[in-house]
Amino acid sequence: MKYVKPLNLFHDLLKTNALERGRLLGLDVGDKYVGLAVSDTHNKIASPLSVLLRKKTNIELMASDFQSLISELSLAGFVVGYPFDRQRSSPNAVQVKLFIDDLCKTGKLEGFRYTYWDECFTSKNVEILLKPLKLHPVESKTIIDKFAAVGILQGYLDYVNRNQKLETKG
Repeated sequence: MKYVKPLNLFHDLLKTNALERGRLLGLDVGDKYVGLAVSDTHNKIASPLSVLLRKKTNIELMASDFQSLISELSLAGFVVGYPFDRQRSSPNAVQVKLFIDDLCKTGKLEGFRYTYWDECFTSKNVEILLKPLKLHPVESKTIIDKFAAVGILQGYLDYVNRNQKLETKG
C-alpha cells in the first residue's frame, strides 16, 4: 500500500476516464472492529457498507477481504480515519498506524493507495444520534462503526469536491 496526500488521491482519481474512475472506501479503525463505508461512483456521497472484525491474528484474512472489495466495488483508494490530535500522540493514532502497517506487510494490497482523514468526533456524533433508539449494545456498536466510517468518508468527499470547484473557478 502506498500513502498519498488527501488532495492527490482525489486529483489522480479525476485524471482517469469517468467510466473507469474508481470509488473510495472509508475506514473507521477501532481496536475490535473496522467500520467500512463506500462512495458512490461519482465520489460525492458516502454510504455505510459493513463492519470487519479486527484481530491481530486475522490480518491476512482482512487483507483478502479488502482485495475482494477492491475488485467487487472498483475501489481506487482508502480514506482512513485518523485522530489528528495536535497536543499529543493518542493511543488511537498509534492503533490506526499499526493496522495500516500490518495490512501493508501482508503484501496483498501492493500499490493500492490510501490517505488519512481526520476522524474527530465521528463515533461520538453517531452515538449521540443513536442514544434515543435504545438499541442492543452489540447492534449499536456495529452501527456506530459503519456510520463513523460514513462520517470520515463524507467529510473527505465534501472537502475534496468543494476544493475541486474552487480550483475550476479560479
